[in-house]
Amino acid sequence: MLPGLPASAADRLLPPHLPGRFFAAAVLFHLAAWLLLLGAGPDALLGFTGGPGPVAAALHLLTLGTLGMSALGAALQMLPVVTNRALAHPTAARWLFVLYAPGVALLGLGLTRPLPGVRMMGGAMTGLGLALFAAMVIHHLLQVSGMQALRRHLALALAALVGLVLLGLGLLADFSAGWFDNHRAVAAAHAVLAGYGFMGMLAFGFSTVLIPMFVLGPAIPETAARRSVWLAAPALGCGVIGLLGGSGALTAIGALFGLAAVVVHLLALAGSVRRRMRRRLEPFFRLVWLSWAMLLLSLVLGLALALGAPADPWAVLWGLALVPGWLLSFVLAILQRILPFLAAMHSATDGRPPVLPSRLETPWATTLHSIAHASALALITAGLLAGLVWPLWLGLAAGAIGAVAFTLYAAGVPWRLSRFRAALAASAQG
Repeated sequence: MLPGLPASAADRLLPPHLPGRFFAAAVLFHLAAWLLLLGAGPDALLGFTGGPGPVAAALHLLTLGTLGMSALGAALQMLPVVTNRALAHPTAARWLFVLYAPGVALLGLGLTRPLPGVRMMGGAMTGLGLALFAAMVIHHLLQVSGMQALRRHLALALAALVGLVLLGLGLLADFSAGWFDNHRAVAAAHAVLAGYGFMGMLAFGFSTVLIPMFVLGPAIPETAARRSVWLAAPALGCGVIGLLGGSGALTAIGALFGLAAVVVHLLALAGSVRRRMRRRLEPFFRLVWLSWAMLLLSLVLGLALALGAPADPWAVLWGLALVPGWLLSFVLAILQRILPFLAAMHSATDGRPPVLPSRLETPWATTLHSIAHASALALITAGLLAGLVWPLWLGLAAGAIGAVAFTLYAAGVPWRLSRFRAALAASAQG
């Protein structure tokens, strides 16, 4: 059995094709987003002030596509494992994918091209998919007890999900109807609910389970997990109300609460990592460290904006630190670890032990991706600060190279697994 996962957990794993389709879509949306940005060029980033276009489309391909797809797939797979209860209606995951994946694709197309009907259809399908996901999670949690820290994080994530879907649909309609007096403020509140609320609380909650499991460290103390939630709730409330109400002071208070929640969360995780049994950290942890640093930076930038820093270029830098910096780095790190992990779990057949996850990995691809991803963040940041085109070109190219490398890594996992199975079949016949 694989280290860090109970022997009984294999009985609660979903069929590999169910979470696998979410993870495959996440990888493809990641590649599409970087290629779209590269095709749009640096001028699209330098002149971005919001509104439809390739930058907004790429942003949603990353958030709803890569981040959302990964979160949905990981949550549906990990909830039965950590709660010790099988998913009641696994077939609902198929309907979730059928709604959500085409919805994200249509939304991206409708934002790239002036197609209001297409983007509204995509937004509606995506919203319905997220509503189905919320119903599945709530139904599952009502059947189990315990796991209070994870339950609190998921509850806050789902509460944020309601707000972000409503604001998101309103923003899509506002492109044509012009309902909102301050579209940018509503878009910023939508980003806070999506980045720090829904995705952030999912990342916080599952980090308390996954990080100790992967490094063989002690469990996160219940008190630390509870404190981070109690600090995150007013952070989201103050931040969103402050943005919608035009109060920089209230938004700044939200950012300070957010910083406090992050410090509590990261100290707890760092304590587990420090006392781990597995002394050598695996390569995926390079992206984890980067994601934690970018999370703190995003909140500092958000605080500066709330206190009056000019939107150009600090608002784009905040978005860069929040989405590709923190969330994308963290999600890709977890995918880098969980893809071979789950594939290895499904490789055990006929009483044979599972293949080691390391046998399913492509080390050069993850190394190239990590270097390219970090280089993209640094070069794009430098280009935005200096207003120069050439660092942006290099940054966008680095991001695209990293996305290609990660796609090759992800595709290599099932390919190597098929070779392992073929070798087993050959040895059995021999």
